[in-house]
Amino acid sequence: MPVEPPESPPASEGPRHVALIMDGNGRWAQARGLPRTIGHREGVQALKRTVQAAPALGIRCLTVFGFSTENWRRPAEEVSDLMGLVRSYVASDLKRLEREGVRVRVLGSRAGLPADIVSIIERAEETTAHNDKFLLQVAFNYGGRADIVEAAQRHADRVLAGQATGPLDEETLGQGLSTAGGPPVDVIVRTSGEQRLSNFLLWEAAYAELVFQNVLWPDYGPKALADVVEQYRNRDRRFGGLSAAPALAAC
Repeated sequence: MPVEPPESPPASEGPRHVALIMDGNGRWAQARGLPRTIGHREGVQALKRTVQAAPALGIRCLTVFGFSTENWRRPAEEVSDLMGLVRSYVASDLKRLEREGVRVRVLGSRAGLPADIVSIIERAEETTAHNDKFLLQVAFNYGGRADIVEAAQRHADRVLAGQATGPLDEETLGQGLSTAGGPPVDVIVRTSGEQRLSNFLLWEAAYAELVFQNVLWPDYGPKALADVVEQYRNRDRRFGGLSAAPALAAC
């Protein structure tokens, strides 16, 4: 059974759920003659600024691409540094997130992650589970294709166990994704000028608007996020139907 288009706010109201591919840390550092690790650390500061700015812009959920399943191919030193940033981010910001009503949810596989990283993820989720003012979803060790395959596999396992019957449809598969239960994605943003999804939220992107910004992630903040909101408000979201604007409907 086909899934109905997600119920999102009219574009004039602005997006409630923004997903961000935080790209450009390495190029930011290279342009300044600095190690890539410095770019990643500055990227964490950009994330803090962006999360703090989002509620005032009417955004109620941010999903950020923190570490992809393909990032394991990077040099071991860089992977180790990225893991260290998770440790420092939670250590420095978890109390503030809890205090400000932010719920933290981590998407992706925990298999293969260092044990202390898994513990940090679980602590962040448990500590903020009661919060409902804002949802911060971090895609970590996440890949869109793998997430779809795992959702299908979970359904197959339930069928084999006698816990489910019938064919796999869109609604059932969607309920098995790591994003299940979260709000529909209104807009996916990629920074740094690149224009591709890079295996991020492939299923969820079906009805999302796409925005590509020519700003490196460490330079990101309230102004760039406000630009996303403004672009979204000027989009004509049809979800496969006709435009709601009379002037465009005749085209």
